[in-house]
Amino acid sequence: MTDIMILAAGLGTRMKSQRAKVLHEVAGLPLVCHVMRAAFKLSPASIITIVGHQAEEVERAARDEAGRLAEKEGRAGPELHFVLQAEQRGTGHAVMSARELLADLSGPLIILAGDGPMIKSETLTRLAETHSAERNDATVLTVCMDDPTGYGRIIRAGDGRFLRCVEQKDASPEELAVREVAVSIYCFEIKALLDALDFMNTDNAQGEYYLTEVPQIMASRGKRVGLLLHDSAEEVMGINTRIELADMERKLRERKLIELMLAGVTIVDPATTYIHQDVEIGEDTIVHPQVIIEGASRIGRDCAVQSWTRLKNVEISDRVTIRNSSVIEDSRIREGATVGPFARLRMGADIGEKAGIGNFVEVKKSKIGRGTKASHLTYLGDATLGDHVNIGAGTVTCNYDGVRKHETIIEDGVKIGSDTMLVAPVRVGRDSVTGAGTVVTKDIPPDSLAVGVPAVVKKKLTGKKQ
Repeated sequence: MTDIMILAAGLGTRMKSQRAKVLHEVAGLPLVCHVMRAAFKLSPASIITIVGHQAEEVERAARDEAGRLAEKEGRAGPELHFVLQAEQRGTGHAVMSARELLADLSGPLIILAGDGPMIKSETLTRLAETHSAERNDATVLTVCMDDPTGYGRIIRAGDGRFLRCVEQKDASPEELAVREVAVSIYCFEIKALLDALDFMNTDNAQGEYYLTEVPQIMASRGKRVGLLLHDSAEEVMGINTRIELADMERKLRERKLIELMLAGVTIVDPATTYIHQDVEIGEDTIVHPQVIIEGASRIGRDCAVQSWTRLKNVEISDRVTIRNSSVIEDSRIREGATVGPFARLRMGADIGEKAGIGNFVEVKKSKIGRGTKASHLTYLGDATLGDHVNIGAGTVTCNYDGVRKHETIIEDGVKIGSDTMLVAPVRVGRDSVTGAGTVVTKDIPPDSLAVGVPAVVKKKLTGKKQ
């Protein structure tokens, strides 16, 4: 069984950032998480991540991603190891940092960089299979690039055998003309790798230990070194600058949109639509221009998400309409409901079936019942609303007393008049009514009319809902 090592220690000086390079995000995930996903799919015995800059944050991101993958697939997943490269002295030095751990392992080890978010598990599988079939001690994944600037050039013998890999800063003009490059993805036999590490040196322009030097060391010592020429340079590209980060974001976004459209989702204007990798959307849903859908959002069938809307970590059932300019986070919207325009839902808001949340309405940590409507200029925080409640414009649940948050409960069939202030904790009984401008500071019994400041129960209402 193969083990995998992810090199994720560097700061990335060309990023011009104090953040570790692999923590920069594309398509809603840190770079290292994309690589972790590809590695996880191979079901390796272990995944070893070399950390350095912001080691704790990188480890947390990688562990969290592995945990999500294991939970999603219903399996334990590989053993995770994190090795600190306290001083970054090159990719070879990164591997040297894990010598003690590697000494207890045997068999093949795939090594790849943590900044290549488009790498596919199928490519890594092919690398491992080629390595095994050819009985290599080392197999180097290579590609041909029209512009190989920045990459180590692969120098072959006349018969095509591997001779060496030369880094850009150490290459001669003739070597710089070579278009085949190494892309920091290898498969090594662990014992042969450990033996070769003893012969590394820093006699190069950077004064670093290059992992690209290891295959040449192996070849010089009679070990078998193979090359696997891959056909997609785009897939194996690493990220070194903010420009490349933005370009990668575009590529991953386009790939996700194509996937959704082929699955039956209408994307009106792909050029202005931003959807993260983990988002799921059902057939016949329409996503209008200028929409952002982030995180692990789930959207059902036959929905409409109108323009200038941002959704993050939402669960939306079938036949829901999200009108223009709504912001919805960490919330659930049930079948047939309508939200917006200019609505905000957050912190576990739960909107019931066929409910209506209208313009300039904010719902925070509240449950809204079936068929309930709050159509205008309202704040509902820490509240539970029953079925078929009507909330008048300007209503506020006054949930905070300066120390603690308190709950408002509005039972089925209640009609709340415009500009009602509900000073929590408070309960409005079933089928009651409040007059416009009422300030409710005490519980209102069922079937009652309450008006005034503070509210006074004027009379009991007769019959069902008035």
